[in-house]
Amino acid sequence: MLLIHQIPPKPDYLRVKISRRLQRIGAVAIKNSVYVLPAGEATLEDFQWVLREITSDGGDGSVCHASFVDGLTDEEVETLFRAARSRDYEEIAESARAALKALTVAKASDADFRAKARGELARLRRRVADISAIDFFGSPARAQVDELLERLEVRLRAAAPSEAPAVTRAHGSQGLVDHREVRGRTWVTREGVFVDRIASAWLIRRIDPGARFAFVSAEGYIPKPGELRFDMFEAEFTHEGDRCTFETLVARFGLQADIALRAVGEIVHDIDVKDAKFARAEAAGVKRLLEGIAAAYPSDDDRLEHGASLFDSLYAAFRPATQARTGRRRRS
Repeated sequence: MLLIHQIPPKPDYLRVKISRRLQRIGAVAIKNSVYVLPAGEATLEDFQWVLREITSDGGDGSVCHASFVDGLTDEEVETLFRAARSRDYEEIAESARAALKALTVAKASDADFRAKARGELARLRRRVADISAIDFFGSPARAQVDELLERLEVRLRAAAPSEAPAVTRAHGSQGLVDHREVRGRTWVTREGVFVDRIASAWLIRRIDPGARFAFVSAEGYIPKPGELRFDMFEAEFTHEGDRCTFETLVARFGLQADIALRAVGEIVHDIDVKDAKFARAEAAGVKRLLEGIAAAYPSDDDRLEHGASLFDSLYAAFRPATQARTGRRRRS
């Protein structure tokens, strides 16, 4: 998909504004004033919005489908996209290296410095999510960024092990859990399910489609043989350190490599823990939708059913662009 445009010399800001718009949607230049995106409904819409801005300020342009007969090949165009995203990821990597270097032992013991470092980590993760949405052909530079951010998160957690004491659990939290060990089990949680429990049940069903759920009083429940508890006192899977139950499940089942799952976990964390650790802009909207589900459906089973649809859609929105191209990007 090509955007071919002509921008007038005035107003002065227009060229800069359009250049930034094109960067945000992931377009790359193949000639002066000729930009390319992979063909698709979402990319067509992106280019149409940019073209509307250009023409509203006196410019001119066209959007068209294109097939190169000579000159650039599709492989060469894909290389341009990967190079552009690699530069974006390298900027994030440099910031992550600087944050790691700054997090010395002395500074790590300072609560204010740790809070700033967490804020920087959240900012970098948001930046990675934004770049991932326009990483159409999978830049290899992404893997290094993920590794650096994981190292930064691990170092921050190690620096303050007592900041959020772990809840006592029946089976502890050490080691990964084999998916096969939980197949066909009944998962028990507190009745009146809301954010973390709805999200956790959705994830449990992804791990074991045959999982069954039971909802009990928050106090005094004695588990029956074969049951697993989650998000309740002394549960096998619950809050650990500063993690919400959803994050605990992701970690214990070794699912951290799933980028979309991590993004969902950050939103659930910000809503449930209320510490703005990840500062996810989506948290307020997701919380409002879950409040609507809770208000409309007093039954816990119904809440899980309708909440599952919400989290299915949320997960799909965060899948890497190489897997599922969507038109989710914000316009500002």
